[in-house]
Amino acid sequence: MPKSSNKSKTRIRVLLADDHHIVRAGIRQLLETAKDIQVIAEAGDGEEAQALIQKHKPDVAVLDIQMPKASGIEVTRWVRSHLPEVGVLILTAYDDDPYVMAVLQAGANGYVLKTAQADDLIQAVCDVNEGKSALDPNITRKLMSNLFKRPETIAPEPLTDRELDVLRLAAKGYTNKAIGVQLNISDRTVQGHLAHIFAKLHAVSRTEAVMRGVSLGLIPQSAGQIAEE
Repeated sequence: MPKSSNKSKTRIRVLLADDHHIVRAGIRQLLETAKDIQVIAEAGDGEEAQALIQKHKPDVAVLDIQMPKASGIEVTRWVRSHLPEVGVLILTAYDDDPYVMAVLQAGANGYVLKTAQADDLIQAVCDVNEGKSALDPNITRKLMSNLFKRPETIAPEPLTDRELDVLRLAAKGYTNKAIGVQLNISDRTVQGHLAHIFAKLHAVSRTEAVMRGVSLGLIPQSAGQIAEE
């Protein structure tokens, strides 16, 4: 079932996965202050998270990184392989670059730190439910800083005009389908353009491709939120 069909529901169905019960209780209480969010299940480890995601097919799975039996990164990879319509939001205390990059490469739609404000967490869940990326501002700053500081050992190949169009629409939060509609091309063609963009910009995700585009001056630094597919 395509993710867009979930938009007709009155509430966003969320699964929480964290190995600390008291943390889950706090997160649940925060999320349910929003009338349009409903926590439908909780998991205390990665394997339980996978089983409950398979059973309930939530709109958004909110996962910790460090969990017994399977990490949040492993669960994210599993979700992307088996239930790509489920949005994944990582909620963690870790802001280390290796964790962030591993999560983005695994296909998570968002990365929020546990130090975030309640409103920011709620907004992140809503953004992920809409197919957008939700990156903690501190994480975004770190990634941008690292990209600007990274020595360019291999110059990126120039993008074609159509590839630039696709990248700019991706930066505005458009999904593959929406980009296809805007440019009057098929989803498969959009995927092909994105693959070429990733290769040319030496990127492993939409988020990194957009940030590389910003660092190279291909798109404005005020680019909108990124839709991960």
